[in-house]
Amino acid sequence: MFQIPCMPLAARLGAGVWAQWDELRHAAAVIGTVLYTCVQPRYWMRAARKAFARQVLSIGVEPLWFVGAVAVFVGISVVVQLTFWTGEAGQSQLLGPLLVTVVARELGPVLINLVVIVRSGSAMTTELGVLKIDGEVSTLEAQGGDPFLQLVIPRVLGTAVSTFCLTIVFILAAFASGYLFSAWTGRGSRDLLLFMDTVSGAVQPKDVFNILAKSILPALFASASCCIGGLGVRGSVTEIPQATQRALTRSVAGLFVISAVVSLLTYL
Repeated sequence: MFQIPCMPLAARLGAGVWAQWDELRHAAAVIGTVLYTCVQPRYWMRAARKAFARQVLSIGVEPLWFVGAVAVFVGISVVVQLTFWTGEAGQSQLLGPLLVTVVARELGPVLINLVVIVRSGSAMTTELGVLKIDGEVSTLEAQGGDPFLQLVIPRVLGTAVSTFCLTIVFILAAFASGYLFSAWTGRGSRDLLLFMDTVSGAVQPKDVFNILAKSILPALFASASCCIGGLGVRGSVTEIPQATQRALTRSVAGLFVISAVVSLLTYL
């Protein structure tokens, strides 16, 4: 008696799982094609190069001041929390390892990817959706152009490169602000060499892989999802907000899943 009402729910759940699986495969196919194509110079036409430069400028350069400001506050917050939990004793030796653990390994890549997704992912999906509805994508195809080469590859690669660079800027700014705030308030040593020694001692070779993977892989997935969402619009302008919402939801979910998997593979 109770099995019949459960059937529609199970069917909807199964359909939702298959839909998410198809979208994941689609995004993986886009990423693989982008990576395969981008290493071949003949595909880097003038229009593609200009589009890539615009993406790097928009995603990686324009938000530098915002990213730097957030990094400064994060570095200061780490010092405050360290003082709260340990007092001033031993803070000089603990500040570097704590910054490496909190900022470099986890917070930096995740926070920067969130900023890029919210700031640029929505704009990317909306822009491509408008181009699709206005017929500019069809016009590009009619003129012999390849929308994938001129629209998708520059955005996916530009997002990945910009996210990685912003992550490095964020980590360095947070480290610098943490050291300067600790030295200025007298809560830690003013010996810069001591601070750098504790940081270098805490950094492990696998941290390099961790930062690369956590900054680049979610950016590739998010940009591919946003391109798929924007170019997948087929009806009217009213579909663009829905496509943007779905793309951002997939991107954020992918960010946390990828970050968790990378942490498990790197540190366990």
